[in-house]
Amino acid sequence: CFKKQIFRDILMQHADEQLKALLDNRVKLYNQIDFIAADPIAIPHRFSKKQDIEIAGLFAAVLAWGNRKSIINSCNKLLDWMDNDPHTFILHHTDKDLKKMLQFAHRTFNTTDLLYFIERLHEHYQHKESLESLFISPNMEQEADVCNALIHFHNAFFSIEHPVRTKKHIASPAKKSACKRINMYLRWMVRKDAAGVDFGIWKTIKMKQLICPLDVHVASVANRFGLLDTKKTDWQAATLLTAKLRQFCSADPVKYDYALFGLGIEERF
Repeated sequence: CFKKQIFRDILMQHADEQLKALLDNRVKLYNQIDFIAADPIAIPHRFSKKQDIEIAGLFAAVLAWGNRKSIINSCNKLLDWMDNDPHTFILHHTDKDLKKMLQFAHRTFNTTDLLYFIERLHEHYQHKESLESLFISPNMEQEADVCNALIHFHNAFFSIEHPVRTKKHIASPAKKSACKRINMYLRWMVRKDAAGVDFGIWKTIKMKQLICPLDVHVASVANRFGLLDTKKTDWQAATLLTAKLRQFCSADPVKYDYALFGLGIEERF
């Protein structure tokens, strides 16, 4: 029995090595500037100013629901209304500027939600240089992951008077959500490597603390590879998947989001 267990362990280790090699290969394939044109991350890539990247990225992530072409079209429309200068618009817009936005809608994100986002961002940028500060929980440097950072952001973002309906557009681990879109946004803002797809403009949160964005496509591929054994796409599943990915790269587990998403979307794995 002992020898059989050793043999099974060797086989498992070999399988893990093969899986890591496959995922590393797909990271190199999909973590490329050439692949972002049809992805929502193309929206913040239109800008170079830190605050513009943060604002455009937040809207692109929050609206990242449905067909990617539709997402990009909605974001481009919104940024055109902001004169393609989102930070300046957030700080200095007038009521007249907001009138052109009164018919905006993307899926269930409507004008009520949009106007609150603009109001909340306006209040924040009047006092703070970066949106990153809304994510920094009291013990961020000691936290194993971004769970408390996401809860802190949710609470802080809705700390002023707000429409109840708008809260559904910012997910929170406190409600057991996988927080796919906000985790994706954090990946954009925090990760940094030579490929230059993610921006890496936030420094307090570390790459090793990020949680893999989990949707049905990523979950399906992860289940087929044995990285998950549940079809649920909740916070627990997202953290379990990330824990597996940390075994392949503890410093940057979320880079494998490229591989899993690419295999699911591009290769229909």
